Amino acid sequence: MENKKILIVDDELHMRIFMATLFETSGYEPILAKNGKEGIEKARQNKPALIILDVMMPEEGGIIMYRHIKTEEALRHIPVIMLSAVAGKAFSHSLEILNIGLDHALPEPQAYVEKPPKADILLDIAKKILIRTNEKETDHTVG
Repeated sequence: MENKKILIVDDELHMRIFMATLFETSGYEPILAKNGKEGIEKARQNKPALIILDVMMPEEGGIIMYRHIKTEEALRHIPVIMLSAVAGKAFSHSLEILNIGLDHALPEPQAYVEKPPKADILLDIAKKILIRTNEKETDHTVG
């Protein structure tokens, strides 16, 4: 797993610090953004292996950023963990609304974690997603 960059997009400073510390001490390179607009710019510049994205943020929120990620050819392959104090059902409903009128429906994120996340659970989910993604990329290059 060569790319160990994890983009963390959350408007709450303490959540960014918590997740950055968690992933940095686990051998990853955290990249931080405080809103969706900054997040999408950093995703384009850094091509992270994983994005952890807060759903509700001021300005350009996580749902809008998620749509950008999943509709941009260069970014759509990046797995996303949605993070929110809002229940997963509410996000799924928002995703259904976003899909209205789109030629290709936006996929569900790889995981949805409710806030506040437990460090060991969030890290475990991220590791499993990165392993699966790495295996898929290896399968495509071999076959």
